[in-house]
Amino acid sequence: MTRIALCQVPVSTDPSVNLKRARQALARAEGADLAVFPEATLTRYGRRITSLAEPLDGPFVSGLAEAAREHGVSVIAGVFEPGDDRVHNTAVVIDAQGALTAAYRKIHLFDSFGAKESDLVAPGAEPVVAEVAGVRVGLITCYDVRFPELARALVDRGAEMFAVIAAWGSGPLKEDHWVTLVRARALENTMWTAAVGQAPNPGESSDGYGVGRSMLVDPLGVVRADLGTGPGVQVVEVDHEFTRTARATLPSLEHRMLAG
Repeated sequence: MTRIALCQVPVSTDPSVNLKRARQALARAEGADLAVFPEATLTRYGRRITSLAEPLDGPFVSGLAEAAREHGVSVIAGVFEPGDDRVHNTAVVIDAQGALTAAYRKIHLFDSFGAKESDLVAPGAEPVVAEVAGVRVGLITCYDVRFPELARALVDRGAEMFAVIAAWGSGPLKEDHWVTLVRARALENTMWTAAVGQAPNPGESSDGYGVGRSMLVDPLGVVRADLGTGPGVQVVEVDHEFTRTARATLPSLEHRMLAG
């Protein structure tokens, strides 16, 4: 078993406020091996991200690392780090001793539904599987979840579960897209999937980012936990023996005919 805290927090434009909220969430994640926070936990989207982006040894990630060490829990969270002319949308992985062990730069940028993430963000190039809390976790950020080839590449790199972090945009049917895509990535790869989105922030609601609906989905696509729309922290269990049982029943990964 791996115990995972789904940390569905609202995100402010102020990194210091967000670090405080992350610390409070970790204090509520008692007994968890891994706490997963949303994409862009550092600060909300907007042109401000270019000035608020921090290096991975900056105060925000360092503060997360200190909190991880204090509570003895590993952390996955989304930040923005400076690039050459644009920032990177980066998922960081911090172990329970407070060491930064991996970073994934979002590959697929959200140039859809009227948004143009690529104006401010440079794409990453490499899928990342991180060893964290004794599990090989494949990292997926928001719009990435619409691309099944990325999830399959993570499987081929040895992922044992997925962590999907998001600042999902609201809009007609958008919440349905999120639920459908997260369940699909879990089912088609017979993979436990912990998906965590920003909670809506009424004080910052005009940008439309954050629908909540953080979920744990099992390898047969069944939603085991759903946090709804409000802020919350829920500790859930990932049963790795169930992955073996599911894959014995549904050996679709073994049946692939077009594997690279």
